[in-house]
Amino acid sequence: MAKIAFLGLGKMGSGMAASLARAGHDVAIWNRTQQTADALTAGGMRAAASPAEAARDAAAIFSMVADDDASARVWLAADGALSTAKSGAFAIECSTISYGHVQRLAKASADRGLRYIDCPVNGLPSVAALGKLTLLVGASPQDLSGARPLLECVGASILHFGAVGTGTAFKLINNLLGAVHIASLAEAMALANRIGLDQKTLIAAIDSGPCASPHVKRLVAPMVEGRLSNAPGLSIGLREKDARYALGLAKHAEVGMAVGTVAHAWYAAAKPEHGGEDDSGLIATVIARNGQI
Repeated sequence: MAKIAFLGLGKMGSGMAASLARAGHDVAIWNRTQQTADALTAGGMRAAASPAEAARDAAAIFSMVADDDASARVWLAADGALSTAKSGAFAIECSTISYGHVQRLAKASADRGLRYIDCPVNGLPSVAALGKLTLLVGASPQDLSGARPLLECVGASILHFGAVGTGTAFKLINNLLGAVHIASLAEAMALANRIGLDQKTLIAAIDSGPCASPHVKRLVAPMVEGRLSNAPGLSIGLREKDARYALGLAKHAEVGMAVGTVAHAWYAAAKPEHGGEDDSGLIATVIARNGQI
């Protein structure tokens, strides 16, 4: 049994923390909204008053928060995890953050003697609750080997892309690819709606056709039927953030992303009104702003 700190208890983080507790670890939890942490203590976890309190004496500190700002708050603030983390502990950042922030956070962790694991994830909240996520890791082989027993509590698959930063680089590329799939589906379904294709036939044809990616199969019926998905995934607001970070990475690498830029523009347009909705809500903006992007 290891002492673990888990910071951030949203739809993904709560399932991951619970998976670590089920594996027998002593898990201290912190969330920006204290009531959320308190609600999970029935599962054997201990609520902490701050990230610093949760991290004290922990062998590993996990974080799963929304963006760079939230990540900086839980790690680098005066009461952040790095203020009390012990030398040799693992700093495991599972949030989808920018490539530049990964580099800053990894350096700050190393300066404190911590072993940084760049570990964003793939999988829906239902998968997180089962401890079956796919972990996208950037770390030294030695650090990954040491952290693997803990990572296996939350992930069924561990994909090691290379050094710190490479896990996040893939995650951002992957989520931008998802934005492209979904934005193009929204445009196509808006066209199909305009010309009056039979809805049931349209859904069946797309679902069984060559373009039926997992995103498309999950979202085609809700988009055609004008409703939100019953199996919600990433919100429009978070997808916009991820696409924006991916375009920032592309700019840093001096690689043009013309299609990705258009997909991001649709998400940026949808975010003010629909930011908290599932990706399936993107079609409302596409229909409302037809021809404007």
